[in-house]
Amino acid sequence: MNDKKLKDLQKQYDNRPIPKELDFIVENALKQGKKKKRRSPQWLLGTAAAAMLFTASLNISPAMARTLADIPVVGSVVKVLTWTEYKVTEETYDADIKVPSIENLENKELANKLNEQYRAEGKALYEQFIAEVGDSKANGGGHLGIDSGYEIKTDNDQILSIGRYVVNTVGSSSTVMQYDTIDKKNEILLSLPMLFKDDAYINVISENIKEQMRAEMLASNQEKTYWVKGAGIADEDLFFDFTAIDAEQKFYITDSGKLVISFDKYEVAPGYMGVVEFEIPTEVLQDVLVSNEYIH
Repeated sequence: MNDKKLKDLQKQYDNRPIPKELDFIVENALKQGKKKKRRSPQWLLGTAAAAMLFTASLNISPAMARTLADIPVVGSVVKVLTWTEYKVTEETYDADIKVPSIENLENKELANKLNEQYRAEGKALYEQFIAEVGDSKANGGGHLGIDSGYEIKTDNDQILSIGRYVVNTVGSSSTVMQYDTIDKKNEILLSLPMLFKDDAYINVISENIKEQMRAEMLASNQEKTYWVKGAGIADEDLFFDFTAIDAEQKFYITDSGKLVISFDKYEVAPGYMGVVEFEIPTEVLQDVLVSNEYIH
C-alpha cells in the first residue's frame, strides 16, 4: 500500500463520527467512577443495614454492538457484555449475579441459545438464593452468599472462550465453573469430543494429568495435594482416587492454542486448592487430535 492510500485511510478514520451511544457509555462510566470515589466507609456501613435489590440491564442492540465492534480497541471488549445483574446486599445475606450476553455473533441461533441459557441460569440462581434467604430467616437467620459472573479466557480472531463461575458461601464456600468455547470463524460451539478422532483422548489426557499432579506434589514438598495414587499419599488417606476425566470434561482453549482441562473446587483436590487447571502439552495429544485447527 502506497503512502497516498495510507494517508487517505488515516483521514477517513480521523473524520469518522463517534456513535452517540459510545459517548453515553464513556460518560456514564466516568460518572460512575466519580461516584465510587466519593463513597465513604460510613456509606458502606449504612447499606449493610438494609436489603437492596439492584437489577441493571444494558440491552445493547446488535446494531450498536456491530458499530462498536468496528472501532479499533473498543471492538475487542464488546463481544461479551453484562446483560443483567442481580444484586442483594443485607447484613448477613449477599448476592451478586452477573449475567453475560454474547451480542455480535453472526450465527444468531447460537447466540440466542447461549444467551437464553445464561439468562435462565442467572434468574434461577437469584430465585433460589431468595428462597434460601427466606428459609434462613424463618429459622432464626444465618449467613448466605452467592457470587456469580464470567471471565473471558480467550478472545482472538478464531476462538472465544467464556468461563462462568458460581461461588456459594454457606459456612465454607464451593466454586463451580462452566465454559463455552466458540469457533468465531465457523460460528459453532466446540465440545471436547469433537476435537478428537475417538474416545482414546480420555485416557491420554487423564494419564498426563495424573503425571502433572504427582510432579506438582513432589515439587511443592506436599504443599499441593491432589487425590491421586502414587503421589506419596496412603490409599486410606485418599478422599477420592482420580482415575480419568469425563468424556465432556470442562475445558477451554488458550490464546496460543493449548487445551486446558478444568476441575471444580473439591473435585480432584482439597478445598484449599480451589479450582484447578491443567494445560495439556499438544505433543501428548497429537496422535488423537482430529486436526491442529484449534489445538496446536
